[in-house]
Amino acid sequence: MKKLKKQMGKMIQRIIDSAMGNGLMQEETTASGERYVTPGMPELLRRAGAESCVLLRNDGALPLAAGAEIALFGRCQLDWFYVGYGSGGDVNAPYQVNLVDGMLGAGVKLNEEVLNTYRTWTSNEDNEADHGWWGHWPMNYPEMPLTDALVKKAAETSETAVVVIGRAAGEDRENTLTKGSYYLTDDERSMLDAVTSAFGRVVVLLNIGNIMDMSWTEEYGDKLSAFMIVWQGGMESGNAIADVLTGKISPCGKLSDTVARRYEDYPSSANFGGKEFNEYAEGIYVGYRYFDRHPEKVLYPFGYGLSYTEFETTPESLERAGKVTEVTVTVKNTGKVPGKETVQLWAAQPDGRLDKPVRVLAGFTKTGEILPGMSETVTIRCIDRDISSYDEASSRFILEPGEYRFETNGKDAGSFAVDEEKTVEQCEPLLREPQKLRRRILERLPSEIGSEGKSVNSFREVTDGNATLDRFIASLTDEELEALSRGHGMMGSSYGVAGNAGAFGGITESLEKKGVPAVITSDGPAGLRLRKYCSLLPCGTALACTWNTELVEALSAKVGEEMVYYGVDVQLAPGMNIHRNPLCGRNFEYFSEDPLLSGRMAAGIVRGVQNKGKAACPKHFACNNQETKRNTNDSRVSERALREIYLRNFEIVVKEAEPLCLMTSYNKINGVWSHYNYDLVTTVLRKEWGYTGCVITDWWMRKSKSPEFPNIRDNAYRVRAQVDVLMPGDMGHLTKKYRSDGTLLETLGKPDGITRGELQRTAKNVLNLIIRLDQQR
Repeated sequence: MKKLKKQMGKMIQRIIDSAMGNGLMQEETTASGERYVTPGMPELLRRAGAESCVLLRNDGALPLAAGAEIALFGRCQLDWFYVGYGSGGDVNAPYQVNLVDGMLGAGVKLNEEVLNTYRTWTSNEDNEADHGWWGHWPMNYPEMPLTDALVKKAAETSETAVVVIGRAAGEDRENTLTKGSYYLTDDERSMLDAVTSAFGRVVVLLNIGNIMDMSWTEEYGDKLSAFMIVWQGGMESGNAIADVLTGKISPCGKLSDTVARRYEDYPSSANFGGKEFNEYAEGIYVGYRYFDRHPEKVLYPFGYGLSYTEFETTPESLERAGKVTEVTVTVKNTGKVPGKETVQLWAAQPDGRLDKPVRVLAGFTKTGEILPGMSETVTIRCIDRDISSYDEASSRFILEPGEYRFETNGKDAGSFAVDEEKTVEQCEPLLREPQKLRRRILERLPSEIGSEGKSVNSFREVTDGNATLDRFIASLTDEELEALSRGHGMMGSSYGVAGNAGAFGGITESLEKKGVPAVITSDGPAGLRLRKYCSLLPCGTALACTWNTELVEALSAKVGEEMVYYGVDVQLAPGMNIHRNPLCGRNFEYFSEDPLLSGRMAAGIVRGVQNKGKAACPKHFACNNQETKRNTNDSRVSERALREIYLRNFEIVVKEAEPLCLMTSYNKINGVWSHYNYDLVTTVLRKEWGYTGCVITDWWMRKSKSPEFPNIRDNAYRVRAQVDVLMPGDMGHLTKKYRSDGTLLETLGKPDGITRGELQRTAKNVLNLIIRLDQQR
């Protein structure tokens, strides 16, 4: 029966693959060519995987004693979850190191009888790991039943037991409040019961991409000697974890999310999973912003993580110039082994007319490796925007009068006072009334680029500096302008490397003749999702738990090198939606519950990729916080919460890293799909934040008419919002060849219809991207 289920799943997947023109799930067998490994990548992956490990409890069981025999329990020691499933994780890695291989490679002596029992059981056809198919990924792999005899015999020769518990994560489905997903299975509890009864030292490792229930760690109490989240660490997972377990690297990861005692303690628990909409009733009180007011609900706090050594943090100074505050801190290693420390800068805002969290993360940095007895001095920079509050009544970010107090790692770091209310940034209100929004749009319609002067019919003249881009755009026909506003029509475009996510730009014969090249995209963020062998990175949550933006930037630069190697122009990454609820199926791709941490990690990724002359594409803009009915679901959120939480991370990455591309989300925001949302894309992103890049849709979009201009619909509605490119190019999921739906040009030149100036504006955004890429070719 199990074998039949697997066969049916694979058959369904092949049907989907054929229909999609490329295939959503790419198994290793679909890859071709050499098992290319980018020079320098394994070392960075191994370091990132190690720095992501978050040690939550340790009574001295870690690091493991040199030469001691270890009994390793849990099938995931062999069937490791390297990353989540879906477009963000299905990378054909050239190799993968599981926990057993990593520990053996590090010289750890493993109990052979226990190991061989697991090897025999997992290799049995009836027990093989079932990877499922699109949207039907496994939640976990069923655990091997343990016998008391095996466990007790192992305890006779092995002083320490290491237990691994794993969970899958995946796109297009949520995690669930069931055993085997959010909660432990009965077999997992039986395994813990047997091992904790027989062994005096028990170390538990969580191989997860999403936060799961951890209340059982309190139930087992001191029976668990050490407890560490090791995440889904990519293809170097086993080596990275072995480095931490053996003490080669001291754990230095910190939680990027709060772990609550119960699921019901999360502020979004009552408003998640809605099929039509979700009320973001918690407002700005997401994650620690809520839990700081309810500390009794916290099991492990945001930013928490232990080390094998000790650090003393001493604030040295607080200096303020204009809208910038700088705090200088000295970190001393007072322990016995080398290690790194994350310095977190927290700000407490004064009470005022606006309700505020107890504190907000205002900045952070990570030290280098500090030797015992040695120190490092660091400076953390905070801008007023990071500690301001949004006043919906006046559409402003403000600092209210009072004292703004700072602390670093629990130490008072100084303060400054504001005498009277101060405007940090004036914004425009986000309009929901169609008539008001209509007037705003009409006032800002772009003028048509005239065709005066000599016609320019070669894009090469522009890139060579012999003609202006405007002159070239003026020469384009309406049909060519329409072609620049959509992709080639399918995934796996013939213009690029096998397995690409699609192409846009020069994807018609006439544009090719004029010298416009095609732009090739690849899924991300866990690496390049191609039918080639590419590096498999740790999941987004793991990277965030490193709190190391320099390391993430260096890692992403290596991804940029792989893009050069395979001819990929745009990686559809980073994924950076806020962890609003722990059940969101795609949380593993994203970073954190906090917008500043999310934005800074994303900025590191963007800088790394784009330093190699390629383009990053942060996604999904915005409020893509659940997978259930993600194409139709409405995220109903206040403007304050939108601007302080769900847009703030995107604002940071736009202003600090200038991504060349940005992807909208599937969902609606307050009733309007993001790919039609003028205020989201034009008013906020482009006008307020100054974004000049190219905005693309997520793959396919929903049909709709404009409430403000009833004559325009679908692609014209999208272009009016300044969402430049429909990807992969056709409105239908099952189409392998592009067919125009006619909706972009049908109202051209008609009252309230799309204008040629709008088509040219979109073309300019696309062609400017190509110019930036061409400068690096």
